[in-house]
Amino acid sequence: MIVPDPDETGPLRQVYGTFPSGVVAVCALRDAAPVGIVASSFVAVSMNPPLVSVCVQHTSTTWPFLADCPRVGLSVLGTTHDRACRQIASKTGDRFAGIGYTATGEGAVLLHGAAAWLDCSIDTVVSAGDHDLVLLRVAAMRPHEEVAPLVFHGSRLHALSALAS
Repeated sequence: MIVPDPDETGPLRQVYGTFPSGVVAVCALRDAAPVGIVASSFVAVSMNPPLVSVCVQHTSTTWPFLADCPRVGLSVLGTTHDRACRQIASKTGDRFAGIGYTATGEGAVLLHGAAAWLDCSIDTVVSAGDHDLVLLRVAAMRPHEEVAPLVFHGSRLHALSALAS
């Protein structure tokens, strides 16, 4: 067993990377322009009330532009979103250039071609180490069952494939 070393995060990142996760874009309108981040820490939390969560690094320079929005859209990214995922996660350039999206009346931004949409409000933010755990209350949702989700595993994006039965 390896004891986690706060000065050497490589081994911990490797262990965390063994767990595949979905990828969501967390987006909203700010001054009539889309703003967003990408999170691979999306988790369904509760059915009643309907809650989901994402984790956001304290060093994020984009999260402060989303943190006080009345609504944020979570788009479960589909397999065609590999470029969009990298683009929205980028620190430079127009993060939404060429990316189709729909904005709700409350300002949530939902990406076209997603496996699912969740229109959420921020419920609770809990500081957790070098991240904030953000609990989001689901106000509306829509699955797109014909779209396969994008998966993050081993620090890379992947498409799912079914095992032979």
